[in-house]
Amino acid sequence: MAISKVAIVGAGVMGEAMIHALIRSGLASSEIIIREKRIDRVEELVKNYGVKSGSLESAQAIILAVKPQDFEETLEEVLPELEEEVLLISILAGIQSSRIEMILGEKVRVVRVMSNSPLLVGAGMSAISVGKSAKLEDVSWVENLFAASGATLVVNEELMDAVTATSGSGPAYFFGFVEAMIEGAVQLGLDEGDAKILATQTLIGAAKMVSDSGKNAKTLRENVTSPKGTTAAALSVFSSHNWHEIVYKAMTAAKEKAIELSQLRHD
Repeated sequence: MAISKVAIVGAGVMGEAMIHALIRSGLASSEIIIREKRIDRVEELVKNYGVKSGSLESAQAIILAVKPQDFEETLEEVLPELEEEVLLISILAGIQSSRIEMILGEKVRVVRVMSNSPLLVGAGMSAISVGKSAKLEDVSWVENLFAASGATLVVNEELMDAVTATSGSGPAYFFGFVEAMIEGAVQLGLDEGDAKILATQTLIGAAKMVSDSGKNAKTLRENVTSPKGTTAAALSVFSSHNWHEIVYKAMTAAKEKAIELSQLRHD
């Protein structure tokens, strides 16, 4: 599918990540249009990336990256500018394709994507599901777009809330864990700069082992946990606080919030 001009509606963290993804996929920055209410933010992105700001009428694909609470108002605002059968890619947590289709009707083909902020560094995880009017070539184009900035996975839309709780919100879980490791290392006497290097590289190396070793996470954990050793002592503290249950409860809370967002109505 030949798409040469793309608009991004919403220019927050994920909107900016989508600029990176589009450029990595080979689209010229001059062919990217942004729509954002904050004038200072528009000026910043135009200056930093060479993108344009203006009407959406010439865009062949629209990436919807506003807050879920604002999506209905936003869609009603941009509807007059949309070309017939434009491809709309929604990256909104909790908002089902059917709700977008209800507002825009047959004027658009909807593909829903749950991605995450590591798109900014070319290491995103993007799950893709398909609206009822989307075509195979739409899905292929979206897969290629997001694959240029990480990994992709096509799933049934009914699983998207679980995806949100896993990879959508997931980076923050790891950021929080690294933050806690750095704080702990400093309390143990390490310099903060050294602690950051140690914790960060440990996370990178561990992730690479999960990705590349061919072994599952449980096996890798067992392989580095000598009986009665230092790692076993640390893990016993986590286990005493039932950390698997804590992680599950946290992910369940994220999923339930996504479901709550899907039920919001614009007044």
